[in-house]
Amino acid sequence: MFPNAKGSELLAILATIDPINQTAGSVTTGWISVANYHALMTVFQSGGLGISATVDAKLQQATDSSGTGVKDISGKAITQLLQTASGANRQILINLKPDELDVNNGYCYVRLSVTVAVAACQIAAQVLGLNPRFASADTQNQAAVVQIL
Repeated sequence: MFPNAKGSELLAILATIDPINQTAGSVTTGWISVANYHALMTVFQSGGLGISATVDAKLQQATDSSGTGVKDISGKAITQLLQTASGANRQILINLKPDELDVNNGYCYVRLSVTVAVAACQIAAQVLGLNPRFASADTQNQAAVVQIL
């Protein structure tokens, strides 16, 4: 599509769940506006899973950056990872187009929510903005992105 563009000009890291040994409970990214991108993609990673642990991840939507009206996005939840079924050391991609949100009711923000149950698990995730609408993606990375080579 853009043969001379760098990957960093087409893809931005908008939010992360930095690598963590997550105890039982939920962790989420911040809310992300979908207005500046043609698509978003979540890269979820599991490491070691505790004994009998389960991991669920899903995308949620809201009408503003504070999470008003939060609800799940249909079809954007992973199949539960199980420690007993080799759920460790896996990667899962979740694709999202802005028109998959409940736009008729004003939903235009998304976040990733990950829930670990029973025992601690190693997890990490990134929410990426793909094909920016207005500016090069490398100007829209989250503050934690400190180098682009």
